[in-house]
Amino acid sequence: MKELLMQGAKEMNIALSDAQATSLISYLELIIKWNKTYNLSAIRTMEIGVKKHLLDSLSIVPFIDKSPLLDVGSGAGLPGIVVSIMKPELAVSVLDTVGKKCRFMQFAKTQLALKNLSVVNERVEAFKPQQCFGQITSRAFAEVDKTLKLTQHLLCENGHYLLMKGANAEQETPTRATIHQLSVPWVSDQRFLIKIRKK
Repeated sequence: MKELLMQGAKEMNIALSDAQATSLISYLELIIKWNKTYNLSAIRTMEIGVKKHLLDSLSIVPFIDKSPLLDVGSGAGLPGIVVSIMKPELAVSVLDTVGKKCRFMQFAKTQLALKNLSVVNERVEAFKPQQCFGQITSRAFAEVDKTLKLTQHLLCENGHYLLMKGANAEQETPTRATIHQLSVPWVSDQRFLIKIRKK
């Protein structure tokens, strides 16, 4: 599985150290293990998980800057925990309303010693952090318009969104957005990243 992950990252021109690859595989093993009890994800096998969870989340890493990041509706921690592993110097917050998903993310944080990760169990519209976020990601949270509406109070003035979307990305995209097509090895689904600046 580690070789598959390393090969996929290489095809996306993403530098992946041996330690990062080990952490990512350990994280996926935790998802698969907890899935049996908590139903965190529809994906049940390591191979599909490497392709559709890890590589899919890794595909947005080149677009991420150094400002604090919030991953909304993070679920099992995708892409937030993957970003946290890849960028240990970056402050990453993962938010979900579902308690069992947050408990899993907190467990993963402890197991993987992710000091840069904060887990928030709250409704996004009720979340009132002390500082704004320079970038907000989401992978499977809501339609673009709804995401912007619910999270605009959390984004810094010069911040931007990085929203992961499938084939219907263009229909959802506001005019001020930039769409990047993502190429994820061994994933046939169309994948896009929508970047939207606040102003």
